[in-house]
Amino acid sequence: MKRIHFRHRQAFLKKPAQDIYPVNEHIRVPEVRVIDENGEMLGILATAKAIAMARERGLDLIAVSPKAEPPVAKFLNYGSFKYQQEKQSKKQKAQQKTIELKELRLSPRIGKHDLDVRIKQAEKFFSKGDKVIVSVILKGREKQHPELAKDLIQSFIKDLSAIMPIKIEQEIKRQFNKFSAIVAAGDKA
Repeated sequence: MKRIHFRHRQAFLKKPAQDIYPVNEHIRVPEVRVIDENGEMLGILATAKAIAMARERGLDLIAVSPKAEPPVAKFLNYGSFKYQQEKQSKKQKAQQKTIELKELRLSPRIGKHDLDVRIKQAEKFFSKGDKVIVSVILKGREKQHPELAKDLIQSFIKDLSAIMPIKIEQEIKRQFNKFSAIVAAGDKA
């Protein structure tokens, strides 16, 4: 017997994606409020009768508002309806602005020039609309002086705020030997 590896087995376990809009026989309610292909209201009809009317016209009965009471169904071509829905979702997805978190790592022994480079990087990230995580990781004997990390992050934020308006999204937080703060571009006033 052939063994199926775990990652292949998961492909079998996934449930198929269900359509949001039930079509024809997949509409499980006894009555639906029907709208014809021209947008005219035909009233509340039995589901079987509405499906028969849609088939006579060469169309499908699609529940466009399945949660309504009774559900609203339209006579439409299912293929073109699905295409329009996908097109609309792609358009909405394209219009969404994704904000990324970029990390800038500092060290307690960082030089002045390196700090200036990190500030320029932060400016570049802010110009793209991203947020910045400023972090300091303490190693070895540095762990005995956590105030160095806090002071370094505070001075970095102060230097950055002298150049451009910023707002602190998350105050300095400690996670074991890592200190971090989240900073975003502020409103230009």
